[in-house]
Amino acid sequence: MRTTEGEFMLQLTVVVPAYNEASGLSHFHQRLGAVLDGLDMHCRVLYVDDGSRDDTWQIIEQLGDADPRAGGLRLSRNFGKEAALTAGLDHADGDAVVVIDADLQDPPELIPQLIEQWQAGYDVVYATREGRDGETRFKRFTSAAFYRVMEQLSDTPVPRDTGDFRLLSRRAVEALRGLRERQRFMKGLFAWVGYPQAAVRYRRDPRHTGTSKWNYWRLWNLAVEGITSFSTAPLRLATYLGLGTSVLAFAYGVWVFFKALIFGDPVRGYPTLMVVILFLGGVQLLALGVIGEYLGRMYAESKQRPLYLVQSHRPPR
Repeated sequence: MRTTEGEFMLQLTVVVPAYNEASGLSHFHQRLGAVLDGLDMHCRVLYVDDGSRDDTWQIIEQLGDADPRAGGLRLSRNFGKEAALTAGLDHADGDAVVVIDADLQDPPELIPQLIEQWQAGYDVVYATREGRDGETRFKRFTSAAFYRVMEQLSDTPVPRDTGDFRLLSRRAVEALRGLRERQRFMKGLFAWVGYPQAAVRYRRDPRHTGTSKWNYWRLWNLAVEGITSFSTAPLRLATYLGLGTSVLAFAYGVWVFFKALIFGDPVRGYPTLMVVILFLGGVQLLALGVIGEYLGRMYAESKQRPLYLVQSHRPPR
């Protein structure tokens, strides 16, 4: 953007996905606006309403009326956070794009530090959590375990204890726009594009208002999404499990045959037979389930449906 003096000013766009965040959106924008006021950049904010059922879109329109930097993108229904992030990145202008949630667990005051690292030459600057206030011990444990499992299974290094809060350079955003897969795990895609990346560490705050939309079932599905999107290890595990089971079953069959042939022992044991049948059946169903997860993702990709549909677009001014 050219200033009145004829000089070019760097542009920053902040993408904020929101789903049923009406109660806290105004306070979030107040804090974010205070941070943007202190930046020597032309700043814009793009809120993405992911099919909210409350007054989130009305609040976004009010914020746009009061602050010309604020704009909104309203999706036709709830497509999920990964699709909402994709929509925001598709419509984000600027030399750099910051992705941040609206629940204020990720502090907007950290944005200047992200910008410093970007100006130092990094294309992706991600915020890594040193602590997670306001969350149960079990949730902290499962979150830490997931990132460490992903670290072992995936060929793409996904940073530990890192959410979606990060800054992306223009070329990183353009690279992400070229990735149109339907089953999206954004944390993995952010890492997959490569380019120089750096971490900024912070302590995560509790939610300002409302409750988390991520229950354990949705978190489990997200974990499965991440593992199957960036690793074929479950398929290899099913292969190794089937191979190991076959070897054991063959060895046991040979032992039973020679025992009966040499010692004349009758093949006894209804309980043993049932255990073997149930074990082999369980292994087969497990392998079929793993294959089904990957097959279902191939089916979704083959339909080539749009990632999202836009109902309303109110660009920042």
